[in-house]
This record gives sequence, C-alpha cells and structure tokens, in this order.
Amino acid sequence: MDFGIFNLMGYREMGPTTSDIIKDTIELTRLADEGGIKKAWFAEHHFSNYCICPSPLVMIAHCAPVTKRIQLTTGILVLPLYEPARLIAEIALVDSMCEGRLVVGLGSGYQPFEFERYGKSLEQSKEVAEEIIEMIEIGLTEEFLEYNGKHFKLPRTHISPRTYRGRPEMWMAGDSPYMNRLAARKGFGMITNGRFANAAGVAPRRRDFEQFMIDEGKDPNDLKWGLLRFGCVTDDKAEALDYAEHVRWNLRLAGSFRRREEVMTGHMVEASKPAPNEPELAEIMANHMIGDVETCIQRGIDLIRHTNPAHISFYFQLGKYDNKRAMKSLERFFTHVVPGIEKELGPLAQYPTSSPGLLTAA
Repeated sequence: MDFGIFNLMGYREMGPTTSDIIKDTIELTRLADEGGIKKAWFAEHHFSNYCICPSPLVMIAHCAPVTKRIQLTTGILVLPLYEPARLIAEIALVDSMCEGRLVVGLGSGYQPFEFERYGKSLEQSKEVAEEIIEMIEIGLTEEFLEYNGKHFKLPRTHISPRTYRGRPEMWMAGDSPYMNRLAARKGFGMITNGRFANAAGVAPRRRDFEQFMIDEGKDPNDLKWGLLRFGCVTDDKAEALDYAEHVRWNLRLAGSFRRREEVMTGHMVEASKPAPNEPELAEIMANHMIGDVETCIQRGIDLIRHTNPAHISFYFQLGKYDNKRAMKSLERFFTHVVPGIEKELGPLAQYPTSSPGLLTAA
C-alpha cells in the first residue's frame, strides 16, 4: 500500500488569489514528491470557493516539470462535464508530458450546483459517464475510435496525442453503487471518503466494495481500495483543534452541495448548517490522523489494519489552515509517522491489501 496527498485548492475567506493557491499547491506537491509520497491528487469543482481548480489535467501539466517521481492524479475528472474526444486527447497529451506519471481518477459528479450551470443532467450522469469511460478505454489503446452510443456518437477518428506507454492507471471515486460496479467490472481502483467515521466505522465499507467485485464475477481479493482521509501531525493541541474545525467546515460544504442545501453569501459558499449526525470536534480529532506523531502513528496502524487499503490520501491543507502549517505537518508525516507505522507493520509496499475472511470466505 502507499500514501498520497489530496489537493482541494479552496479558500474559506476573501484574500488568497488564484495565483496564491496554485503556488501553495505546487509547493505542497513538490514536498510530497521529495518525501517519497506516492500520489498527489488534484480536485475538480466549479463556481465556488470550495475548490478553484476546474481542470486537474491543467494542474498536473503544470506540476509535471517540477516533480520527479510522484504520480499526478486527477481527483477527479467529472466526466459528464466533458466532450469525450477532446478529453481523451488531453489525457493522452498530459500523460506524455508526465512521462507516464499520470493516474486518471474518474467520477460521475455529485453537485447539482455544478451540473445546472453547465446545463447537464445529474440524473443521467452515471450512464453518460459510463459511455465516456468506454470511449476513453478505446481512444487510449487503439489507433481509431468509433462509437455509437445513446449519448455520444463519433465517426472513425484517430486521437492524435498518444500516451507515454499504454493506458494510465485508472481509479473511480465516490459512493455510487452503479459506478463502483462499473469500476469492479473494469478493474479500476476505487477510492472513497470516509467522512466523519473512524477506522472501525470505515471498515464495513470495504465489504460493500468486495460485494461489487463479486457481483461482477471478480475475485474480491483483487480489490484495489483507497481511502480519502484527513491528516494533521502537530504537537500543538490548539492547532489540532483548529484543523479539526476545518475538517468540519469541509464536510459541511461538501454535504450541503450534495443535499442541494448550499448557502451562498455573494460568491462564497458558507458552512453555517451542521451536517446530519455531525460529531463534536473532539470526536473528529479522535477519528482522524490528527495530533502528535505517536497519536498519528497509532491512527495510521489502526486504519490500515481495519481496512487493508491499497492507498490512503490525506487532506493536509484546508481552507484557512494555511500552507506553512500544512507543509510542516506533511514533512512530519513522511519523516516520522510513516517510519513509525512501518516499524509496527513492516514495509508498506509489501503490506497485503486483500482481506480474506470478509466476503471471500462466504
């Protein structure tokens, strides 16, 4: 298994410019690269301060020449908002710019706020996304793409940019059974956000994903499962509490978009309404990798042992939790927390990511 960082690229109050946010994201990604972190994810959202990045591929192209080893990952491409042939060409071009370090994270989207403004149907988003995925697979691996689907039709066409070496690694994000069964069928990795839950609370979700594998006639031990979590490594209790408050802010915003309850003040989306069953800040701190080095080591061990993930990515920077503190937290993560976890569990690159005894024994 391995670790990553997730770059949401948002802001919580007026002040930071787009240029500031880009520079901070590059700085954090370069540090992750230097520290041996495996993946850097770049979010895609539209029309609000929740995330200012409308194109993960553009950010990845920008980060490619200033990093060396880290895999640069779209987190995610909201497929129904794209024109397929152009998207396929851009994926191939960016993969060659990265010299094969591109990882393609895909999804069908979830924010009505975004879909309405693009004139797209959220109700049809999953079947639209499925057709685009089929086109991506053909366009990246064959000389010509020809497609005749319900939503898209394309005459025999050559996608002129070609990937660096074959089709990039693919991941599916989100909690949609439709999309996760599709990912199981195609052998994609599947990453999900555990939101407020602790390790024990996240673990049952793995059974759901193993069932998706079984439903599609696949071996559940072949599941490549990833988690998106929150991380802050600090000895300062006030800083840890501040970060936990930013976790709550982030999840309130995401949930409000999902439920179509977003509250806007001008162009700023606010987090004024608690999420359903929202825990107190102390519980958020206890449920995530938030605290001093020893606390974070134990949380990491618990999470890995409970869930056997192939990959875990962390938000290190959120809202007003600034890049200077995020950089220090990330550096302590790869210099102290990761070695502490490996001291207990052994080399993580060799850690088993299957979980016999869940559904496999049924």
